[in-house]
Order: sequence, then structure tokens, then C-alpha cells
Amino acid sequence: MLNSNVGPLEAQPLPSGLRPTLEAANQYQQTPRQQALARQWRIRMDAPLSRFIGDPIARQTLLTRVYQEARLANLPPELVLALIQVESAFKPDAISSAGAIGLMQIMPFWVSELGLPIDDLTHPPRNLRYGCTILAHYLAIEQGDFSRALARYNGSLGETWYPERVLHAWRDTWRQPPLL
Repeated sequence: MLNSNVGPLEAQPLPSGLRPTLEAANQYQQTPRQQALARQWRIRMDAPLSRFIGDPIARQTLLTRVYQEARLANLPPELVLALIQVESAFKPDAISSAGAIGLMQIMPFWVSELGLPIDDLTHPPRNLRYGCTILAHYLAIEQGDFSRALARYNGSLGETWYPERVLHAWRDTWRQPPLL
């Protein structure tokens, strides 16, 4: 059953610190150790992503950005990949019947909540920044409950079908043991 206070097209009230958090992410720089960990992660994720993106340069570019944005938002990058798999099958120009746009299927109302009118949600780096920020916001609201945060993200709070799809993709495709 859907929460009557949360519709799929409604923005959730944002805490006063969310916009500064988004802006601060623009200033983030990785340490050499963080860069090495990111490189190892990209190597592990390259093979599963090749099912969706054939071009190795495009894969590495996307993996670099997903890792960076997920880490900035304190999210597991593999969860972000699972969400993208379910939402858009890694198609940056995807548009849903509800009007959600891009890799992470961001509803256009979020531009007025978080960004600038000129923000292009089909641009993968911008789409990932929005999507990770929104998911982290919902995860905070739901006190770390991935299922409820994912349901909020999808606008289906109270339903389990969407979180189950994302968590299934996360477990079966993206969670891989680290390289030794």
C-alpha cells in the first residue's frame, strides 16, 4: 500500500543541509589510497558492466563516476549500479512514462529542489550526482533501511517489488569478492 503522503511525483522536504552537501561534493578530491581502491573496484566491476555497455572506455568512465558519486554520498557503489540497472539498463537518455530522466531516472522536479534550471539530467555526471544525493537523503530518512529508502526513491513506499528488484540485482550481479 502506498503512503498517502508520498506520491511518485512529489518531492520530499529536504533538510537544510542537503543543498550545501551537494555543493560540497563539487570540491571533493581523492587521496592516492582512495584512487587505488577506486581503480581496483573498477577492475572488478568492468566484466559485469560489459553486459550493458560494450565500449571499454565508456564503461571505465561510468564506473569512475559511479564510484566517486556513491562514495561522496556514503552509498555502496554496487548498490548504485544495481539501481541504474533496474532503472535504465545503463541508458543515459532513458525517459520513463512518468517523465523520469537518465541513468538513475531522476524526476525533473528535483532540479528546482537541488540544482539549477540549466541542469541536464541526461548528462550522466549530473544525473549520478542527483540520484546519489536523493538516495542518500532517503536512506537517512529511513535510518539505513535500504528497502524503505529504495521504495521512497521509486515513489512506491509501502510496496516491496521495487526494492526487491534492486537488491536482487545488487546481490546477484554487483556484489563481488575483492581481488586478492
